[in-house]
Amino acid sequence: MRPRIAIPLAHSTNTDFTNQTMPHYAHAVEVAGGIPVTIPVDVSNGEIMRVAMTCDGVLLPGSPADVNPEKYGQERHAKTAADDPARDNADELLLQDAYNMHKPVLGICFGVQSLNVWRTGTLVQHLETGVQHAKENDADLFHDVRVAPGSKLAGILTSKGTTERITINSSHHQAVETPGDGLRVVASSDKDGVIEAIEGTSEEHFVLGVQWHPERMVDTDEPAHAIFRAFIQAAQKWHGHPRTPSPDFETVEER
Repeated sequence: MRPRIAIPLAHSTNTDFTNQTMPHYAHAVEVAGGIPVTIPVDVSNGEIMRVAMTCDGVLLPGSPADVNPEKYGQERHAKTAADDPARDNADELLLQDAYNMHKPVLGICFGVQSLNVWRTGTLVQHLETGVQHAKENDADLFHDVRVAPGSKLAGILTSKGTTERITINSSHHQAVETPGDGLRVVASSDKDGVIEAIEGTSEEHFVLGVQWHPERMVDTDEPAHAIFRAFIQAAQKWHGHPRTPSPDFETVEER
C-alpha cells in the first residue's frame, strides 16, 4: 500500500501562490510512490489532527509568508514578510503528530524554517551575502552546496550516484541560523556558508529539511528524485510498523 503524505496548504489566503505551487509537491510525492493528502489550514485543530492521523508522513511546503520572529526571540526585520498564523498552526500540529509518532518529515524552503523554529532554532531574517538566493523574477537561480560527509542526506544522494557537492535551485531570502533541538546542519552554500539543509539526529526518525525546491526538479534531477524517494520509502516503512504515541503526547482540543 502506498503511504499517505500530509501536505498543508502553502498559504491560508494567497490562493494564486497556493494553486501554482501545490501541484508540484503532489506530483513529486506521486512519482516517488506516495499519495499526497492536502491539509486545509483554516479548519479546526481537531479536523487537522483527524486527517493527520490517517497519514504516514508530513511534507511541509514553501510559502510566501515568513515565520513570526517573535517565536524565536527576535525583533522583526524590515524585510521580513508577514506571517501566516493559520499555516503556522497547521505546521505545528502536524509536527507534533509526526514527532510523537515518529512519522517521517520533509520540510522544503519555508517548511525547513518552520520545522527549525518549532524545534527552538532561529532564523536569519534576511540574507545579504555575495550569493543571490532570492529570485527577482520567474527565472530560476542555481548555486552549489556542499553536503556533510557521513550525513543521512549524503547517504541518500550517494545511493543515486551523486557526489557530496550538488547544484540546487534557490528561491528564498531567509535561512536557518541556529539549528533547533535534535537537528544538525548537513548542507551549506558553497560560497557564502548559508545553511541549506538540516536533518534529525535520531537514527530511528527520518527528519530532513532543505532550503531549495527539489519538487520543481523531481523529473529531471537525480538528487531531487532521491530526496523524495527516500522520504516516501521511510513513510512506507512507517506504514508497515506504525508507532504508538509517546508518553508526552498531547491531546489536541477543538478550537
